[in-house]
Amino acid sequence: MITRVSGHSARQILVLSGGLSPERDVSLRSGRRVAEALRITRPDWEVTEADVDAGLLPYLREHRPDCVIPLLHGAAGEDGALRDVLETLDISFVGSNAAASRLAFDKPVASSLVSGTGIAVPEFVVLPQSAFRELGAPAVMKAVGDRIGFPLVVKPTRGGSALGVSIVREERDLPAAMVSAFSYGETAMIQRFIEGTELAVGVIDTEEGPRVLPAVEIVPESGIYDYHARYTAGTTEFFCPARVNDDVASAVSDAALTAHSALGLSDLSRTDVIVDAEGTVWFLEVNVAPGMTETSLLPQAIVADGLSVGEVFTSLIQA
Repeated sequence: MITRVSGHSARQILVLSGGLSPERDVSLRSGRRVAEALRITRPDWEVTEADVDAGLLPYLREHRPDCVIPLLHGAAGEDGALRDVLETLDISFVGSNAAASRLAFDKPVASSLVSGTGIAVPEFVVLPQSAFRELGAPAVMKAVGDRIGFPLVVKPTRGGSALGVSIVREERDLPAAMVSAFSYGETAMIQRFIEGTELAVGVIDTEEGPRVLPAVEIVPESGIYDYHARYTAGTTEFFCPARVNDDVASAVSDAALTAHSALGLSDLSRTDVIVDAEGTVWFLEVNVAPGMTETSLLPQAIVADGLSVGEVFTSLIQA
């Protein structure tokens, strides 16, 4: 579906959201917020919203917008596929290119690349569903538990919004966690759980170079920052800037900037980390299409840095 709002300029901006991933609703909310912010900041532009369906490619070929803002979450929106299509059509868009998006979207690949820079990454193993069928689930799970130890985190290797993610504190709970992860993908990542303070750090590219935004500290009511805690108002408390000392704040910023650079990301990204009791910063994952809803993290950091969502996306579009 295409929603058009006429302006007074030839500059055409297309905001893409929706899609068919489990994160469709979050994506639609993100797209709506960014589109509204742009209309307030640049009323002279024509801002159009579109879902990703069979009508999109004909629309792109016919109208050829000046710039596209992909705000799809999950597969297609973040795995590089949609960006590949836009690059093929030679249409400019905000965000990382297809190749960098593929690296960031695959959690084990991103973790390995970031680990190579010296940033701490919790130990992990990657297991496809076929390994459980062929080797026997009990034997595989015992081997994993013996190697990594409990508690641990089980999550799909691809995807976002904490869908299919479980914290496993005892061996008996591991089978259910694996089933949950496999419901969102064929491969699961099993990783050592790090106790500490969870932070999200945004990076925005500017004419002067990458700009690291204030870190957002996440304190979920339930103790777990799951899908419900992310998108239900009042279930999570946020602190921005995060309540950490200057040394930790600097280390967190360096980690986000390093991840942004090591993966070849551009325009904007959000890196999620855990800071343990000793002050060590542990990389968890990076997102090339961060949520932009009312409860999302990147918009909070943007506001804390004295900017607005409309101003940031206007700058990225102009670049």
